[in-house]
Amino acid sequence: MAGSITRRSNSWRIKFEAGARDPVTGKRQTRYVTVRGTKRDAQRELTALLAAVDNGTAVDPSRLTVAEHVRDWLRNADHLANKTRERYLALAEQQIIPHLGGVALQKLRPAHIADWHTTLLRSGGNDGRPLSARTAGHAHRVLHTALARAAQLELVGRNVASAVRPPKVDAEEIAILSADQIGEVLAKLAGHWLYPIASLALATGMRRGEICALRWGDVDAASLRVERSLEETAAGLRFKPPKTRHGWRTIGLPASAVEMLRAHRRDQLEQRLALGLGRLNDDDLVFARADASPLSPDNLSRDWRRAVLAFNLPRVSFHALRHSHVSALIAAGLDVVTISRRIGHANPAVTLSVYAHAFAGANKDAAAALAIEAAMGANKV
Repeated sequence: MAGSITRRSNSWRIKFEAGARDPVTGKRQTRYVTVRGTKRDAQRELTALLAAVDNGTAVDPSRLTVAEHVRDWLRNADHLANKTRERYLALAEQQIIPHLGGVALQKLRPAHIADWHTTLLRSGGNDGRPLSARTAGHAHRVLHTALARAAQLELVGRNVASAVRPPKVDAEEIAILSADQIGEVLAKLAGHWLYPIASLALATGMRRGEICALRWGDVDAASLRVERSLEETAAGLRFKPPKTRHGWRTIGLPASAVEMLRAHRRDQLEQRLALGLGRLNDDDLVFARADASPLSPDNLSRDWRRAVLAFNLPRVSFHALRHSHVSALIAAGLDVVTISRRIGHANPAVTLSVYAHAFAGANKDAAAALAIEAAMGANKV
């Protein structure tokens, strides 16, 4: 088998023989694939394609189904984080493949996509119940990305998912805690192991994975550095760097958070000495299990839900603490660029899209007491 790589304006065109000659015409089955990136990327792609032909796993593009392509794409999408890959796999197996999997990839049309949306919204959920427009939209984006890869490999002439808009999602006001509720939550959690975690989430807007990955070496006198996150997948727990450069950031701490962390460090040190674990080092986690191992982010969310019921707290998710922090910053009058940098969004446009209602004037009474302290800390970004 042979293959070649040709430079194009901003990509590389791969030409290779796809196995035996056509049984009808007797002509060689030549295929073409376009790769964007470096020549080394194209060489790797060519090697993989020839290996697939050699071991018999290559599929005739005219017979390739949506299910085969989507699954193959997810198997080889090394650029996806493990958690993202798991979510995409779940969407593919539950919402895409049962409805579109048997359609030949090259015969997929916009009408199929439109009908698929209708089916999902009517009966795409568990036990045939309606699926939310938001989840249907997530499934659409997974299919769109998979079809974009098919178009890049020239398995299809165009991405037909681009011709149909995903289902419209009605704007939802993000659940947050009011100033009174913040005081209530912290008062009721006093003495509970969740108290320092909830306090830090409210004071910084950090994500749960970032909180679970925080080390004492990341904490300074009046600020902390976000340099990694703890990810939980079916394979277990692993520390990973922020997915974008904006995730690496330094967050100024309000005075109340500084004092809380000092008290928490004293309590943690006493517990470690009692268990014979020794003194704290820079690499030790700020929040950990009794044996100093990492907290599970998923368990943290579950324990939060249990605490909400046990202490009769406002019915909000743990992630709502991050939303409450951001709403407090908006109420304090901070600009969107500063807020975006503080919470680690890729760009201010993301912040505006998520918190548009707050910037438009809603929730101006949100967490006023927190807003003052958070705003003081935010100026140290």
